[in-house]
Amino acid sequence: MPAEKRAFRGAAVPAQKSAARGATPPKKRAARVITRTGDLGATSLFGPGRVRKTDPRIAALGDLDETQAAIGVARARLRGADAAALLECQRGLYLVMAEVAMPRPTRPARQIGPEVATRRPARLVRRIGPDDIAGLDALGERLRARAGAEPRFVVPGENARSAALDHARTVARRAERAVVGLADARALDATLLLPWLNRLSDVLYLMARASEPRAAAAKTEPTARRARPAIAVPARTGPARKV
Repeated sequence: MPAEKRAFRGAAVPAQKSAARGATPPKKRAARVITRTGDLGATSLFGPGRVRKTDPRIAALGDLDETQAAIGVARARLRGADAAALLECQRGLYLVMAEVAMPRPTRPARQIGPEVATRRPARLVRRIGPDDIAGLDALGERLRARAGAEPRFVVPGENARSAALDHARTVARRAERAVVGLADARALDATLLLPWLNRLSDVLYLMARASEPRAAAAKTEPTARRARPAIAVPARTGPARKV
């Protein structure tokens, strides 16, 4: 090999580094919002490949995203500790969405082949854990102590804050049902996701009740467990017949 080529091979990388020290670092490309990659009805999850936008995972992600937006509307009407608690709920929702978007092998690793079976699976930095569920449990207990709420049917709309929270609760329940469907189809390990989503709806219900005046309890509908009122039976006017 000629001397100049050997010198080039040995000095190419250091020379590039030294020149880069005095140069302006290249600007990062801004993420494109309009990509046009979904124009034909397909989209991406974490990992290779694309799926149709009617895929159950995409439907569940859409419901979770709608829950995010609904909680955001409610949070915009609140202040202080309640607003901070809803922000933490929104952060937890993003963890749920990341887990739903993770691919899962359709075949056991032993059937795929040794070259794939030994490959490290995709990993998330943070997942929903038992501490997250316990945190929502504790938040729910604090809200229940504030509201003095008992399980009952409510007519949403006592004020703008509670109405927004009740709307977010119903959207969260729909998202929970979508994740249940994925779990039932064995497309997702929802061992910890489902308890967390269930607690989220409870927290939104209790926060809505805590956002209402105490007098609002008198305007709620009776629960199904309440005994029915007795029906008055007219007294007999004639003599009783022997049976």
